[in-house]
Amino acid sequence: MSFELPKLPYALDALQPHISEQTLEFHYGKHHQAYINNLNNLIPGTRFENASLEQIVREADGGIFNNGAQVWNHTFYFMSFSPTGIREPQGSLALAIESRYGSFAAFREQFTKAAVTLFGSGWAWLVKKEDQTLEIMQESNAGNPLRQGFVPLLTCDVWEHAYYLDYQNKRPDYLQAYWNILDWKVISERF
Repeated sequence: MSFELPKLPYALDALQPHISEQTLEFHYGKHHQAYINNLNNLIPGTRFENASLEQIVREADGGIFNNGAQVWNHTFYFMSFSPTGIREPQGSLALAIESRYGSFAAFREQFTKAAVTLFGSGWAWLVKKEDQTLEIMQESNAGNPLRQGFVPLLTCDVWEHAYYLDYQNKRPDYLQAYWNILDWKVISERF
């Protein structure tokens, strides 16, 4: 199986001023594409040659895992954005967030803290656990909650390539902008 860069549901300049066209050109067009190219070069002749991306994330190790998980993570991340989306959770996800965190504002504060305080590179996640409860997680490098049997609902990429062109080393500023482009209609549907 050969993987391809998914088409974004918005133009490269559509998320400005929160994420610049230049950042998307590099982050989506170069970094995301490089993970896809690397994965496509690594899997021939392995047991993952015809595997789904989810199987690779759950079962692979080393370079195949790292590149496969980064393909999955980035696709999930980019597909959570919209220039005109719903900016707060809806329906049963909204109720689950309020039940677990007290309010959307309190959840936002805790998720932002998880993303800002993650040491080094990685991902902050909101996941649904097997018992249907929610949890905010930090994952280093290419970490992905699918490996623990959780359902990913939301992620934030805190590798510097996600924000450095726009925000330099100011990760908190990136997180503030991040909330302005999330499409909670998409995220709520994952719940």
